[in-house]
Amino acid sequence: MDVYEEGALRLVKAGPLGDFGNNAYLIQDRDSGDTIIVDAPADGERLLEGLGDGRVSRIVVTHRHADHWLSIDALKAITGAPVTCHEADREPYAAKVDATLADGDEIEVGGLRVRVIHTPGHTPGSICLLVGARLISGDTLFPGGPGRTGRPEELQQEIGSITSRLFSLPDETVVHPGHGDDGSIGQSKAEYAGYASREHPPDLCGDVTWEGS
Repeated sequence: MDVYEEGALRLVKAGPLGDFGNNAYLIQDRDSGDTIIVDAPADGERLLEGLGDGRVSRIVVTHRHADHWLSIDALKAITGAPVTCHEADREPYAAKVDATLADGDEIEVGGLRVRVIHTPGHTPGSICLLVGARLISGDTLFPGGPGRTGRPEELQQEIGSITSRLFSLPDETVVHPGHGDDGSIGQSKAEYAGYASREHPPDLCGDVTWEGS
């Protein structure tokens, strides 16, 4: 479990969790203890070991894929916190979702403000969360490439989300993905530049990497 503290922000990263090596996160205001959980993979209850004296006020799920929802019932039962996601990814979990989020929404976490960035492509309702100089990117952006897509048009939509919504952030913004190691916006922009300099087949999709595809 990794803990990052900057001013009032305390960010806890737990992972890899479950069979898919997921990451899950706590965003906590150090002054008030107010906390949100980001994603609920298998073994997500382990994330609560990093809660300290904090109190969970909300659970945010970055997108609808099952590996990010496997511990949602347990986390909701333990914390009593409402579950939120983007409206476009409410299904197939509508019975578990208490409210939905939209692009540009700001989630109050004590004195912190967490901005919702809608980044469709990996799924229609994929979102990233920006708090200070840290971005929780779900399965939209990883060091080395975009999240997996099932169709070429989804890949193009996802790349458009990354280049128009995420690459406008400062280069030093730290990227905390839904699986694997952290990166940065500057690193991703440099990797993407090589990808964009080459031609690609029109049917490209699936597990794409900036360097190898």
